[in-house]
Amino acid sequence: MTNSKRRKGLAVASALLGGVLVLSACSGGDDNASGSDGGDSSQAKVDEAAAKKTSEAQIKITPEDGTDNASINNSAAVTVSKGTLTEVTMTTADGAAVEGEISADKTSWKPSAQLERSTTYKVAVTAKDSKGLEAHENASFTTVSPNNSFLGYFTPEDGSTVGVGMPVSINFDKAISNKAAVQKGVTVSSTSGQEVVCHWFNDQRMDCRPDEYWQEGSTVTMKMALDGVEGSDGVYGVQEKTVTFKIGRNQVSYVDAKTKQMKVTQDGKTIKTIPISAGSPENKTYEGIMVMSEMFKETRMNGATVGFTDDDGKGEYDIKDVPHAIRLSNSGTFVHGNYWGAKSIFGSVNTSHGCVGLSDTKGANDKGTAGYWFYNNSIVGDVVVVQNTGDKTIAPDNGLNGWNMDWAQWKAGSAV
Repeated sequence: MTNSKRRKGLAVASALLGGVLVLSACSGGDDNASGSDGGDSSQAKVDEAAAKKTSEAQIKITPEDGTDNASINNSAAVTVSKGTLTEVTMTTADGAAVEGEISADKTSWKPSAQLERSTTYKVAVTAKDSKGLEAHENASFTTVSPNNSFLGYFTPEDGSTVGVGMPVSINFDKAISNKAAVQKGVTVSSTSGQEVVCHWFNDQRMDCRPDEYWQEGSTVTMKMALDGVEGSDGVYGVQEKTVTFKIGRNQVSYVDAKTKQMKVTQDGKTIKTIPISAGSPENKTYEGIMVMSEMFKETRMNGATVGFTDDDGKGEYDIKDVPHAIRLSNSGTFVHGNYWGAKSIFGSVNTSHGCVGLSDTKGANDKGTAGYWFYNNSIVGDVVVVQNTGDKTIAPDNGLNGWNMDWAQWKAGSAV
């Protein structure tokens, strides 16, 4: 036999031997011809051993891993079944920790505060089953961005006491095209049982009120359930909020520019009559029902800010310490104290640029003045009805003055 033939024979023998070795390894060394019984038994033992080492605890993280545009309200949560939570950490992408608390029964966790918009969060969870075996889960999600979400800025404030004319007024930071969906997410109710209807003045403002003034002493509740509500294409709400406020005594004041008197009434009875000076014939005061929206012990009033300018462009007046100023409109109508005018004008001459002036003293500390008394006996939401000025009725959306619409007009502005 030549060397080449020997090499071929060795090669064949080697191949055969290798085949035997491979078969031996797969069969588990069993002499049984099929080799199947021994293999299945061994694998079953391996599977059983592995199962004994796998935790039964099942962790769920919400939002799901990879979620984009997640809500900042009540969306982040961790739960576990068939086990208990031992550790939960949530951090921002830059490593800042988010505080949270595991429930008393150790089956759930949630963050302690509202999340931030346009932020990526990472969650890492560890849980144990009844045998002490650990399970782990991780997820990452990103909250909705400011560009893809909207907020509603509202008045009055939670816990406040306001006058009977105060509407719930919400100004949205983005235009709302799905008005019906957003309006359905806002409910306003009163312990008085009065029907409350919301009215859209434009794409960004919605006010809500009853047919007649709120009943004194009642409590009004506004609930905003706007989380996830699509206000416009691709823009979602993020607010979940409940606000309550109380209605104080029923105070309505009547300004008569003809008699130059203001009658302050409570429950329909006159409690004080105050001499006033309304807008001059050249600068008449708006007529209509107006609601006090802001109150300042002292404030600056510059005519240039409301269109009253001299030839040089400067304001016709610029008074840096107007006392006891109460706003009635966005365009600059106030009831305020006046210390610069002669005392004789009040009750006899209309001299203002459109405001209602009351006798007052510089410094806003003279308790004996009409301005001091009226300011200290008024609250935001009180009503002032201005009559006999000869000017047009104030626009319902100029301030909180929707009462100048009748009930049918008001309801016509509802989207639902």
